[in-house]
Amino acid sequence: MTAFSKKKLAGAVAVVAATAIALSGCSAPSPYAAGDGVLKLGGVLPLTGALAFLSPPEIAGVELAIQDINDAGGVLGKPVEWTLEDSSDGDHPEVAPASATKLLDAGVDAIVGAAASGVTRLIIDQVTKSKTVQISMSNTAPDLSTWDDGGYYFRTAPSDLLQGAIVGNQIVADGHENVAIIYQQTPYGEGLEAKAKATIEAAGATIVSDLSFPEAETNFDTIVDQTVASGADSVLVISYDEFKKAAAALQKKGFPGKDIYLVDGNLANYSAESFASYLEGAKGTLPGGKLDEAFKQRAADLYKANHGEELTEFAYLAESYDAVILLALAAEQAKNDSGEAIAANMQSVSTGGTKVTDFAAGLAAIKAGEDVDYDGYSGPIEFDDNGDPTGASIGIYQYGTDGTSTLLEVVAGNSVE
Repeated sequence: MTAFSKKKLAGAVAVVAATAIALSGCSAPSPYAAGDGVLKLGGVLPLTGALAFLSPPEIAGVELAIQDINDAGGVLGKPVEWTLEDSSDGDHPEVAPASATKLLDAGVDAIVGAAASGVTRLIIDQVTKSKTVQISMSNTAPDLSTWDDGGYYFRTAPSDLLQGAIVGNQIVADGHENVAIIYQQTPYGEGLEAKAKATIEAAGATIVSDLSFPEAETNFDTIVDQTVASGADSVLVISYDEFKKAAAALQKKGFPGKDIYLVDGNLANYSAESFASYLEGAKGTLPGGKLDEAFKQRAADLYKANHGEELTEFAYLAESYDAVILLALAAEQAKNDSGEAIAANMQSVSTGGTKVTDFAAGLAAIKAGEDVDYDGYSGPIEFDDNGDPTGASIGIYQYGTDGTSTLLEVVAGNSVE
């Protein structure tokens, strides 16, 4: 964080607390802004738009975390409250700011989202300047690490400095020497393209074509024609839902489906698409490791009970769940639900101290006077001064004949280098 790090925020709070103790000679008042005693969370998630396929697992993760928290006694002895609003996507830039305004006016203590890095850029100043915590489960753009957010922005997904390196290395490891990249012209696409390109070239392969497209593009004929004409033996597609159009165009042009590489924004279930079998052998990357099956089932059961629909996507399920648990632990440790109090305690509850893997254990440890270190379903997390998880894993997946992908392996690495 260029102007104000989490460590600086925590340090400033500590100085205030120490001064209060010295002046009072007895007990110190809370160094934080006053909370109302109820942890109120708001969601700005893609109910519509190119990333709408990600909202079910993200909503499921949030709702399961809130259920677990409230079943354990809630935060500060009261149930967590949750309000969900739409973020849409970058092609509808008016939606997310309006949703954030609605939630801030309602007095939420923290906002979960947005899903897309580009959409977060539309609201991050609005949210953090109001001293409200913002935490995303799926923002991956590298530039968000150093955003001037006053210490109020966090994410449980790793920066694309990690995913870009892993997908780039995978392409070269598979024997490809002439690589094409087709990428979305957004902060997400540009950041991931830059890291993947640098990794591929450093590994000795050549980028023979590097073409961008605007978000929500529907016609990929020209881009695919140029990609094929470049002599590419593989293509990395960095997109959201636009991949459906890109894949159809690649198939029509006769490009081998097995030589396509995807990323988290488009690693989806394509079993209902006409090109489902065409993707056999294609690979993709997704932040996170192998999900606990019991955890997935609990989330799926709750989502069906709450929304009447089957949960078929699980991307960022764990990161969403962990984001909410960390917010709750931070508020409980601070004994205050204000945004200022939560922000000052997020790093503390994710690093050092007694290891806990669920809210109930964390709550018990905090009540016993212990500092906690939460390790979640998405990994150890361990926020650094910029609110980034310092260690993370990326799963490498491969598509079968039915348009769905299975996990091949999990690669661990440092997400901030």
